[in-house]
Amino acid sequence: MMEISCMVISHKKAPVDILEKVWQKDLRSVIEKMLSLNEITECAVLLTCNRVEVYVTGNGTVKALKDFASTLSVKEDYVEYLSGDDCLRHILRVASGLESMMVGEDQILGQIREYLHLSKNFGGAGRYIESIFSKAIHTGRKVRTLTNINQGSVSIGSAAVELAEDILGSLENRTVLLIGAGEMGSLVANAIANREACTILIANRTFEKAEQLAERIGGIAVKFDMLEKYMTKCDVVISATSAPHYILKKEFVERVMDTRFSSGNDSEVLIIDIALPRDVEEDVSEIEGVKLFTIDDLRKISDKNLEKRKEKIPFAEKIIEEELLNLKNTLKEMRADSAISLMYSSAERVKREEIIELYNRLSARYNINESILPVLEDFANSLIKKFLRIPTVRLREAARNGRPEIIDYVEYLFGGGDFVSSNKDEKIEKGKAEGDVEGS
Repeated sequence: MMEISCMVISHKKAPVDILEKVWQKDLRSVIEKMLSLNEITECAVLLTCNRVEVYVTGNGTVKALKDFASTLSVKEDYVEYLSGDDCLRHILRVASGLESMMVGEDQILGQIREYLHLSKNFGGAGRYIESIFSKAIHTGRKVRTLTNINQGSVSIGSAAVELAEDILGSLENRTVLLIGAGEMGSLVANAIANREACTILIANRTFEKAEQLAERIGGIAVKFDMLEKYMTKCDVVISATSAPHYILKKEFVERVMDTRFSSGNDSEVLIIDIALPRDVEEDVSEIEGVKLFTIDDLRKISDKNLEKRKEKIPFAEKIIEEELLNLKNTLKEMRADSAISLMYSSAERVKREEIIELYNRLSARYNINESILPVLEDFANSLIKKFLRIPTVRLREAARNGRPEIIDYVEYLFGGGDFVSSNKDEKIEKGKAEGDVEGS
């Protein structure tokens, strides 16, 4: 019987250092590792700054996920496993923003779409996972449209700005250095621009991107290799790059603080790191005059955000339950279609062999030419259609009435079940040819 399960490591149970530890840089190897198991037929990965999730379909899915999680060397307390309806409901809730640190945030929709695309390119996501993720995206949009749960500033970026305001009292007349001009950096920049008057400096490895963002929000683009100079003059540093290594190391920040103190500037520097993997070396927190905060410190802001949106959550959950029912019906129909397809494919193979054999016999005995082939083809097609009509109807009824064991039997009898995995190598090779894209 086909199962859907997921492994979830998220901000709800795991701190940022654990999320950083289990962050999967090589999506291809994760997908290929899961698909190498005979019982697993599809696999997709979802990574954000707050979650690492792996979805699989097949048989024995939870055991496969537990075996994979054991290779990550993290405590079981941080890991959650969900199967069946619980797994389907979870991805719908994730897409709707209900599982986000900032409830209602919009960025998760684009992230689900991106990782579905990557998982397909790497040969992992097939028709079942694609249908599930597509339904999740549809549900997420519907929830936001009908509940306005995403109204106002709702993002990790805006939370970082709010944290800075809570600590400093106000950003008015302050200088903020933003490192990173990608999606998360843009959210931070927009959040600052929508608030009080302050100076915002934007640094990015690609200077043109920093210039474009600065022009859009009224900031100032600065060269990435001049970070040390500009950090001596700022009050707040918010780092939000997608770099796989530290941007601000202890030795670097120590030089910055020495320069500040020697120039008579003894004010503290607030550094907020919202990147995953982290941009700022943990030991930076030990430097005199530096206050370092990470994603873990945004939980108080998250609680305030949740309080604002609490009344909209029941409406969102009602929509999710309705869409969950629709999704389950879709998956049932897909399973029935798969079994029906197996029946007809099997019949088609036999039909071709028998038509050729019958034609050869008729030709030898009655000297009949190839003009008889369409007649034989029509007869065989009619016979197959009539013979399989009742099994087809019964399979669709079994799907609607919740009798998956009947579909299992048909799949087994007509070459499904254990035989499905024989196409895995082809799927993986296809992924290698099409999907040489680095995970973000």
